[in-house]
Amino acid sequence: MLLHIHSFINNQEQQPDTFWHSLNVQARLLCAFISVFAIALTPNGQWKTWGVYGVGVLVVILMSRVSWLTLLSRVIIEFSFVGVVLLGTLFRPEGDVIWSWWILQVTTTGVMVLGSVTTKVILSLLMLNTLILTTEIPDLFKALLALKMPPLLVAIMASMYRYIDVLNREFTAMKRAAISRNLMSNGKMIRYVMGNAIGALFIRSYERGELIYQAMLSRGYKGIPVIPEKMSYKKQDIIVLIVTVIIVLWGQVIYL
Repeated sequence: MLLHIHSFINNQEQQPDTFWHSLNVQARLLCAFISVFAIALTPNGQWKTWGVYGVGVLVVILMSRVSWLTLLSRVIIEFSFVGVVLLGTLFRPEGDVIWSWWILQVTTTGVMVLGSVTTKVILSLLMLNTLILTTEIPDLFKALLALKMPPLLVAIMASMYRYIDVLNREFTAMKRAAISRNLMSNGKMIRYVMGNAIGALFIRSYERGELIYQAMLSRGYKGIPVIPEKMSYKKQDIIVLIVTVIIVLWGQVIYL
């Protein structure tokens, strides 16, 4: 998510006044985490359980009034990377063979596993992207710290979020320089230039990160962010958490 999280900032400038936005950030974060864990830990082939969870995710999306175009564009980008890995689950030796070609064969078990994992990924991405699109990123980091997330891990994510836009500008400048020198004329040259640009960007990032870290240490940085005071939960936050747990238990009862 942090690889393109900077593109969400413009969507967070004007948030609508909805019931979802009125909830405590920690409550929203807990609802998302509980839902994602329940979706991911459900065994393969439990379509009715995922149907219940899907209705819950749909209710959250409708309550938050997230733009469907923005939400689906984020999910498609992320799923395009995950989908390449998911294709490997289709070719499994278990089950009845549906289609085969040479050493490749598609079985009923492979189709079931592929459908199950795809459903898990889509529901999880919808929930997490809804959370990010409706919550300020600094508030998310504060909520993670308040929920006892390891401070060092939160500091790493905060640094990635803070400087990802700098890396994007650096890469754009490299690409523009290559285009101005007519180095992007054919596919082979594009791959060569982009490979060198990514390598140079990695070295620059490492060097700049070391300089920034030394500068922060000289100004008293301890390497661990300050843990904020835990926010109090309101009545509506507790109600939403209870409803989330009930939906999760309902889905598990259907499975059992």
